[in-house]
Amino acid sequence: MDVISKCLRAAVIAAGALSAIAASAAPPAGFDARVEDAMRARDVPGMAIAIVEDGEIVHAKGYGVRRLGSSDAVDADTIFPTGSTGKAVTAAALAILVDDGRLGWDDKVIDHLPDFRMYDPWVTREMTVRDLLLHRSGLGLGAGDLLFIPRSSRSRADIVRALRHIQPATSFRSGYAYDNILYIVAGELVSAVSGQDWESFVRARIFAPLGMRTATSHEDDRFATDNRAQPHARLDPRLRGLGAQQVLPEREGLGQVGAPAGGLSWSANDFARWLQVQLALGAVPGGEGRRLWSEANARAMWDPQVPVPIRPFPAPIADITPQFSGYALGWNVQDYRGVKVVQHGGAVFGVLAFTVLVPERKLGISLQINAEDVEVLRGLGYELLDHYLGFEPRDWVAAFATWNRERLAGGLAALEAAGGQARRASRPSLPAAGYAGTYADAWYGPIAISTQGGRLRIDFRQTPGMQGTLTHWQYDTFRADWDDASIEPAYVSFALDAQGRVAQIRMQAVSPTADFSYDYHDLLFEPRAAE
Repeated sequence: MDVISKCLRAAVIAAGALSAIAASAAPPAGFDARVEDAMRARDVPGMAIAIVEDGEIVHAKGYGVRRLGSSDAVDADTIFPTGSTGKAVTAAALAILVDDGRLGWDDKVIDHLPDFRMYDPWVTREMTVRDLLLHRSGLGLGAGDLLFIPRSSRSRADIVRALRHIQPATSFRSGYAYDNILYIVAGELVSAVSGQDWESFVRARIFAPLGMRTATSHEDDRFATDNRAQPHARLDPRLRGLGAQQVLPEREGLGQVGAPAGGLSWSANDFARWLQVQLALGAVPGGEGRRLWSEANARAMWDPQVPVPIRPFPAPIADITPQFSGYALGWNVQDYRGVKVVQHGGAVFGVLAFTVLVPERKLGISLQINAEDVEVLRGLGYELLDHYLGFEPRDWVAAFATWNRERLAGGLAALEAAGGQARRASRPSLPAAGYAGTYADAWYGPIAISTQGGRLRIDFRQTPGMQGTLTHWQYDTFRADWDDASIEPAYVSFALDAQGRVAQIRMQAVSPTADFSYDYHDLLFEPRAAE
């Protein structure tokens, strides 16, 4: 073979290699049509998807509309609430302060927040900065979430003070139970150490250096952004998740006090930038050596420190069951079919998010949806993972749809069985006025029960918009149906003392599939003198 032939052959081989690289970086053929078909099948209004590979943004795009009935399209700059995927941002804010020498991961929280208290004084003394992020405090699943969900008039300092009244479910550091409340404490810690409020610190030290120009850390900025997705959900009166898609009200107050736990909003373009800095281990993409946090802290945030119990998923999604799973600092670390992934989901009422990093492949994927149809979000996410990891393609959307139908059918059957078996023909012990009064729970605070037009009404006083009607269910138990139908209904049970007066009130969610943040069962209301 002569020199010219050798050069031509080398050029052909090089062109083929470049073509293979490009094909690998691109989403699957026909991916846009696949997304649109999946959305159409479930009446999903809008989505945004970002993909980063080898440090480059290979896909950042919006699909559908921002609101049902509107022609306003979702594009790559449409912002969506990111839910608990934002916990990693609070972890990163603390990592920056660790790099600044302002605190250490193993510093005691009380040394920086003197008003911090847990229920157990020993835990108060021992709780570290790291502990705030690891879901190993001993609190139960979602404990204290009603302090800020579905919305709140409280400050973060109020929530820190309420924490001391929440009883633990297990001993300190003995196991994993997901919580939001300690991430709010972590936000207060960022403020106390930096001298800036958490919102300003995140904007100045993370969003601005990364060029995340649509990202918002304050709900006022989110509501001032016209190009934002509206929340949607299926609110069948029997069970959330069934029925037609509906537009939900946007909830002021949730995103603000709870922002360090999950109240950020940003777009596909900005999610892509966040994926880039994660995969670059804290280095600013194109930043000529600038860093947001050190490589050591980047690895620390991905270091699983608490085992997460593995509950096998049923067919047809059994293959997503990991072989190992642990929680790190704002991230889940586990495997997908033998490949290590760093991931997190996010849910704010009417909006879902999912982000997954594959460090060894330098791959990052994020999906956002302005609905609660998990089968579309997760299904498309796993189809992308299969594509980039070289696994055989499969219809994960259909698999998740089957799983979700069966899950909802089981929940509906349990709900109907419980209603049919538990309800008894009975009368309340007291006239309606006998249940009226002001009551308080040690950690939540006050509620008021009153009679209005012959009906009993309940008002969660520090949760704006959480008022509802109590309808007799059986004996001294009533059902609370809220004026805002997107709030989970609850049973409200009155216990009477020897004089026939209300001594205590307990609550529990009506639905067996209610979101864990509706931790009604942790409440114990007792009479309190009217203010």
